[in-house]
Amino acid sequence: MRIAQIAPLWEQVPPPAYGGTELIVSLLTEELVHRGHQVTLFATGDSQTRALLKPGCEQALRPQRALPSAYAGYEQSQLNRVFNLAAGFDLIHSHIGEATLPYAKCCSTLVVHTLHGPFTPATERLFSQYRGQNLISVSNSQQRPDLALNYVATVYNAIATETFKFYPQPSQPPYLAFLGRMSPEKGPQLAIKIAKRGGWPLKMAGKIDFENQDFFDQEIAPHIDDQQIQFLGEVTHRQKNQLMGNASATLFPITWPEPFGLVMTESMASGTPVIAMAIGAAPEIIVDRQTGFLCQTLEDCLAAVAQIPQIDRQTCRDHVSVNFGMKRMVDDYEVVYRRLLCEHLLHKKRPPHRILASNSAAAAAAALTQLSTPAMAPSRQPPL
Repeated sequence: MRIAQIAPLWEQVPPPAYGGTELIVSLLTEELVHRGHQVTLFATGDSQTRALLKPGCEQALRPQRALPSAYAGYEQSQLNRVFNLAAGFDLIHSHIGEATLPYAKCCSTLVVHTLHGPFTPATERLFSQYRGQNLISVSNSQQRPDLALNYVATVYNAIATETFKFYPQPSQPPYLAFLGRMSPEKGPQLAIKIAKRGGWPLKMAGKIDFENQDFFDQEIAPHIDDQQIQFLGEVTHRQKNQLMGNASATLFPITWPEPFGLVMTESMASGTPVIAMAIGAAPEIIVDRQTGFLCQTLEDCLAAVAQIPQIDRQTCRDHVSVNFGMKRMVDDYEVVYRRLLCEHLLHKKRPPHRILASNSAAAAAAALTQLSTPAMAPSRQPPL
């Protein structure tokens, strides 16, 4: 297939530190290239890829502290370039949200959108205006049935499990870990409360966006003493793996319905169970009392900390390898691509350009039947 992947321009692909969407785009793009597809990546000019790179800007915009207004200009320029080249693709896959919707409506090439973020009142209205567009959710909980949108599948995000070192035992002395953006919805303030009330050391890492600086200064910074509460700033992949792998547990006390939450899979891949609030996608990712704990209150989180030794760390790793590995994610995306392309081309009544590697009617029929339900969910039980 000839596939265009559209990435956000805030971070390079793959991101050197923070950047969940950009990481997913990178894993998907590189594996599609490995499988023989002709992939064009529309991303920042400093991105690294084996696909054909079409830059939307010279460098990632967040490190340059670009304002949203400036970002919007680069984004529109990027989308103009993508859709001017649309006839050269079998499929365009957007990862940037609502900005693509009006372009896709006027395009004869198949367009599919993966939604990586939450809805806002403004985006609800926009998606409702374009409810016929092909949408992929990253968890079942992310879907909004009340908006009557056209969800064609759920494809869970993934990580390259092999790039995470497995830690069979936590380090001594023990500590808890928190990794995430320093914002109220991610719950770093609650992680501090859990650690302090339980008497545990807490090591925290994550980025501080401009709009969250006041929150950090008022709610987080006063507790950082470099003894019980440590803040490490943004960390690299290796540092992140080491931080979570050596921890007794990773805290994920979110206060909003997180659409996915890569931190949970990254922690479990390192061997470390996750203590999370049971909202958003957490119940789809964590197997309660087998790979972590799903909690309703802060008191539940405190009680879960005492039960950490009950969790087998190899089970955590195996659960992610089976259910959230990169190859499984790309398998699922290929199924969606092929099914939608078959439907699209049948509707347009024109021959495909290498829709399937085998270019056979049998393979086309198989692609149509592989995705028999709107959502593809991983097993709710880890391999034991």
